[in-house]
Amino acid sequence: MEFFDIRTPNGELTGRVKERSAIHRDGDWHGTAHIWLVRRQNGRLQVLLQKRSRNKETFPGCLDTSCAGHLSAGDSFEEGALRELAEELGIRAQASELFYVGLYSYEVQENFGGTDIIDREIAAVYLYLKPVDIPVLRLQEEEVESVCWMDFEQLKAHSEAEDPDFCIFAWEIGALEDGFRKAGLAD
Repeated sequence: MEFFDIRTPNGELTGRVKERSAIHRDGDWHGTAHIWLVRRQNGRLQVLLQKRSRNKETFPGCLDTSCAGHLSAGDSFEEGALRELAEELGIRAQASELFYVGLYSYEVQENFGGTDIIDREIAAVYLYLKPVDIPVLRLQEEEVESVCWMDFEQLKAHSEAEDPDFCIFAWEIGALEDGFRKAGLAD
């Protein structure tokens, strides 16, 4: 069983902990970390996308953030980000290698496989700018089916068109643009 800290919509801890399915049933705010692997290729900004496992509870088989996951009870956002990078992609990063973009609150209400989910998340968004070669990544098969690089402008177009093969929302495109500006990567 997974347990998460319940947070305020601003990301502050409330001192309460709840099991994952109860959090999603009741719509409690909880923390996640979203890590975007970014590179410049042929003058274009590209991001690594993961194709979610078809066995995932939410958005199975969709293209998603490079790496993301819930914070376990007691985790800081940074600890959760480092753990998710190691688990999902096999990248053993140091905290100093994460470029912090900011905290973003968002909500998704969907029915997946007959179960209503109210997912209210406080997401800490990070950029990971170190060189990454896809063949050396160790993908966690329960989470990630495959990965690919995509030009950011192409990703943005898929998001704006609400392409059902993608589960990257407008707030995350905005977070990426914020991150590119803050990291000095914007064109």
